[in-house]
Amino acid sequence: MPRMTTFRTLVVALIASAAIAFTASANAAKTPKLSQSERAVVQKIANYINSLTTLQGEFTQISPKGKVSSGIFYISKPGKLRFEYAPPNPFLIVSDGTWLTVQNRARSKADQYPLSKTPLRLMLSNNVDLFKQAIVRNVKDNDGILTIALEDRDQLVAGHLVLVFNDNTKSLQQWIVVDGQGRRTTVSLGRTVAGTKPDPKLFRVKVKDRSLSKVDR
Repeated sequence: MPRMTTFRTLVVALIASAAIAFTASANAAKTPKLSQSERAVVQKIANYINSLTTLQGEFTQISPKGKVSSGIFYISKPGKLRFEYAPPNPFLIVSDGTWLTVQNRARSKADQYPLSKTPLRLMLSNNVDLFKQAIVRNVKDNDGILTIALEDRDQLVAGHLVLVFNDNTKSLQQWIVVDGQGRRTTVSLGRTVAGTKPDPKLFRVKVKDRSLSKVDR
């Protein structure tokens, strides 16, 4: 998969939050051995992810430079999602189950990637196994706020992901994407609603100027 711009890398990682993080370098240490209680925390978060068929709500994103963006999102498994940034951020991200489209609405241009070639295929599948599909680097439980740090085993892009799950409200609260240079993008979720079927039209996007990634050329 080609190297994407910093913003595109971050937004793709943003959506992948519900499941798998991007990997660290190939020289990363071996997977640490988890205690029984730590494994239980990881499994609890995996069970939550797998229990979802649809999810929608609002998000707030803070970039490594402190820039704040917000918007709304929709997820419908298997395969479909929409992350719509509010103005002045012009980006729209849509997966129709086959293609992941990152569209700049201000320029009427878009980049497209086969969903099957991105980490999103894991997040949008009906069943995720975090122990098999990710390297769990760290697990914390702070009064019901569960935090796990993950790396993808496929080594697609340098970096890792931190998921923050509120065990008291049984909801994914926040995630932090850390790229290969240590830059952090924080995304907080709010007003989330599960189980409501979104309009199928939300997962369709018209592309005037379609730029394919190298993986499908």
